[in-house]
Amino acid sequence: MPTTLTAPGTATDRPVHRDPNVLRWLGAYAASMAGDGVYYVALSWAAVQAGSPAQAGLVMSVSALPRAVLMLGGGVIADRFGPRRVVIGSDAVRCAAVLAVAALLFLTGPGLWPLAVLALVFGIVDAVFVPAVGALPARITGKGQLARVQGMRGLAYRFAVIFGAPLGGLAVAFGGAMAAFATAGLLIAVSVPLLISVRVRELPSDDPAAAGTTTAWRDLAAGLRYVRRHRVLAPLMLAIALADLGFAGPLNVGLTLLADERGWGASGMGWVLAGFGVGAGTASTVLTVRGRLPHAGQVAGCSLIAGSVAIGALAYVPSVLAAVGIALLIGLLAGLSGVMCGALLQTHSDPAYLGRVTAVSSLASLGFAPLSMPLSAAAIGAWGTGPVFVVSAVVCGLGGVIALCVRDLRRAELPH
Repeated sequence: MPTTLTAPGTATDRPVHRDPNVLRWLGAYAASMAGDGVYYVALSWAAVQAGSPAQAGLVMSVSALPRAVLMLGGGVIADRFGPRRVVIGSDAVRCAAVLAVAALLFLTGPGLWPLAVLALVFGIVDAVFVPAVGALPARITGKGQLARVQGMRGLAYRFAVIFGAPLGGLAVAFGGAMAAFATAGLLIAVSVPLLISVRVRELPSDDPAAAGTTTAWRDLAAGLRYVRRHRVLAPLMLAIALADLGFAGPLNVGLTLLADERGWGASGMGWVLAGFGVGAGTASTVLTVRGRLPHAGQVAGCSLIAGSVAIGALAYVPSVLAAVGIALLIGLLAGLSGVMCGALLQTHSDPAYLGRVTAVSSLASLGFAPLSMPLSAAAIGAWGTGPVFVVSAVVCGLGGVIALCVRDLRRAELPH
């Protein structure tokens, strides 16, 4: 597969919103994420039509295990073969798999086995796709623009979430699961030519030993050793893991149970989720416009601690309106800490290890954090929403405490 490269010296720190190369990458990312949103609607609908609710839930969960197990290996692949090449290949495979299932549904009828195979393929490919996506920004813009790119990426993701799920529902309403799968495949297909046109640059490694490994296993061990010994990345990974672990349960299954307990209904829960989305989008907009915030480590730590307090308070608000306001605050603080942590990860990682560093970070979010969802549901059944939200808030806040107590992370800055 051809690779479009630019010389290391040609990278500039001009504003990324005026850089066609970055905008092409952003468009590809948004199209791919919107395709994901349509795909999940199509998969859930087709699974429900083909089997029982329990079978549908099993199909929906098939992706999780290979994604978690193979994520670190995906980081090795991204660093070995280059993130651009890996992202293009991943999107091509996902597009072909989704369109194949759409064709199968058109020719025959819904069945659980094709859907389970599709979910398995998506989980395997995601394990490679996610680290490669995280390693791309550093190769398409200068370090001084990485915080702004993280903000723009957050906005693109929010747009994809808002656009993808309703589009999937519309496609199901007009043409069934087959039409929704076809729509998802076409959206993912849009990203492929855009990615092919993106220019990337080779980044010299700061570690002479990085090029000395010869096997994938040694590459993986070297990446884990690099993260463990890094004075900023090691505590940053722990902070991210604790924050996501404390955040995932309350804001997913916990919110549903809270809305049912308070009698807010589905509409009330929707308004609370909308408040969270608006807050997170606002945080991404701030970083997109400003491009850099000083004292990045301190901002990330303080945002995590303040956000954890808001998570604990959400279980005790008296009305939907108050819950929406708290959710907006949580989204703003969580979005701010997430973007800052992502930018610190990008700017403090050696380019040779960036795929593996992203894989470790993503494993905490996509692999371990979802485990808190069934635990939160069981704990709420035993002790109620209030205590569980408070415990989750404490876990999330510990991430901020680590960020503020570890000197190198607390003093970490983003490049000018």
